[in-house]
Amino acid sequence: MAKKLIDIMDTTFRDGFQSVFGGRVLMDDFLPAVEAAKEAGISHFEFGGGARFQSLFFYLNENAFEMMDKFREKVGPQANLQTLARGVNTVMLDTGSSELIDLHAKLFKKHGTTTIRNFDALNDVENLKYSGECIKKHGLKHEVVVTIMDLPPGCTGAHDVAFYEKVLREILDSGIEYDSVCFKDASGTSNPHKVYETIKMAKRLLPEDVHVRLHTHETAGVSVASYLAALDAGVDGIDLAASPVSGGTSQPDILTLLHATKGSNYDLGGLELEKILRYEEVLKDCLSDYFIPPEATQVSPLIPFSPMPGGALTANTQMMRDNNSLDKFPEVIKAMREVVEKGGYGTSVTPVSQFYWQQAYANVMFGSWKQIAPGYGRMVLGYFGKTPVAPDPEIVELASKQLKLEPTTKTALELADADPEKSLKHFEEILKKEGIELTEENIFIAASCGDKGVKFLKGEGEVNVRKLSNMKTEKGSKDMAGQYTVVVNGKKYNVDVVEGHDGSVTVTNAAPAASEAPAAAPAPAAGGKGSIDVLSQTPGNVWKIVANVGDQLKEGDTIMILEAMKMEIEIPAPQDGVLKSIEVKPNDAVTDGQLLATME
Repeated sequence: MAKKLIDIMDTTFRDGFQSVFGGRVLMDDFLPAVEAAKEAGISHFEFGGGARFQSLFFYLNENAFEMMDKFREKVGPQANLQTLARGVNTVMLDTGSSELIDLHAKLFKKHGTTTIRNFDALNDVENLKYSGECIKKHGLKHEVVVTIMDLPPGCTGAHDVAFYEKVLREILDSGIEYDSVCFKDASGTSNPHKVYETIKMAKRLLPEDVHVRLHTHETAGVSVASYLAALDAGVDGIDLAASPVSGGTSQPDILTLLHATKGSNYDLGGLELEKILRYEEVLKDCLSDYFIPPEATQVSPLIPFSPMPGGALTANTQMMRDNNSLDKFPEVIKAMREVVEKGGYGTSVTPVSQFYWQQAYANVMFGSWKQIAPGYGRMVLGYFGKTPVAPDPEIVELASKQLKLEPTTKTALELADADPEKSLKHFEEILKKEGIELTEENIFIAASCGDKGVKFLKGEGEVNVRKLSNMKTEKGSKDMAGQYTVVVNGKKYNVDVVEGHDGSVTVTNAAPAASEAPAAAPAPAAGGKGSIDVLSQTPGNVWKIVANVGDQLKEGDTIMILEAMKMEIEIPAPQDGVLKSIEVKPNDAVTDGQLLATME
């Protein structure tokens, strides 16, 4: 009896990079490994989309479309190059208009994509209809998705086999055109028995020739068991990665599954152990200078209680490192459980996973449910679609009050199309104002990446990559000499660190960093500082100053807005009074407890 051929998609260069490095891997550093993967016989890659699209503009000062073109050149015209899209959100955290959804499919086809895996974190089929239509319209293969996970213990009403069958039947009844079906578990929490029953259900329900896939992560420690269960249930394809970006928060390793299926009736894409070994050696060399966060290599027994996707986990911990708040990570993960329980059971995958994370972060930093994170609040109010079950009514009421929004039953696409700031014309006007060339690519970059996209297009992008060769040595170790940028009271300084023969360390040549030098000091009122301090409650960056010195404020009025963890955090007046001084300026980095303003 011939072995069943299982299609393997190599996720190394998209989900692997996202799950281990938060997507922050430079193009020229990894392209040699792409060639090695091709020589190893791999012809199906996940190479872009998802959070990896934005990460190039946000952290690498690289153009994602150029990266996709170079990737296609490396692997040739026959390879199946796949990207990840979030239904009505495409590669954005917010919903997109019909114009933007169509432009997404058009540009991804233009820049080398073969297949788009298209999911909705709420499993709201309405969010898949138009996006799927655009994918097929532009000549791409459409892999439609049911997103899956396990709920925290004691939660019922969704995320069982009956729920997934309901979603799959809705997809079939909707008339959405598709080429394959994927069950996507971004948190890796679905238990193997449920995986087996889910794939068996899909195989019974779908036409015999439909390709069915499973995607999972190793984060909760059950990925290999889940893949073996899926294979026994009849799955046709699985997703794997290559070391050193496999396991942990990522997909299991190709070599691991080749070993796990020895003596079985499954042929994993004709891949050979020795060739994969050579490919992984090249990849390891390409990434040898990159700092691998310890949490990226761990399996966490807490993830089934607080389902955090591997691709979001390290992106968030990287941001926490940037904001000097990594010590809060265990508390935030623990707080996620309640956030999931009260939020309507959307699948913990972007953007919903980010909403869960932001709300858990807010609950830890500001007190339980004292501040509703904007994304989470809009989700429970219906602005991203219908949640699998109704959210907690008290949380809905809190969100409505804090965000000054009424709950809605309109579809996410209806709301986006009615918003003039999500039109192509709006982003064209932004580019014209900034003197940026009006290409379709530039319009989409501005639309999907906001201010950071515009900054990139103006040639002002920054590189924020953690490499061992330029990282500060850990406290207590030797060899601390070098040049560093440090933050003191929200101001950046370039310093030279010189280590003496006796182990002492001297800081010399302290000077304002170039980006800080032209900034003017904030102007306090004539009376100087007030007696009431307004302090930051979280590390972050000053995004916008709302109030002016001398303003008469009421308790709760917004003084300024910080940005932390992709979340806007309003800094309110602690009581009625006059704003006497503002101690920071836009773009300043601030620490927890730092003085932001004073009142009297």
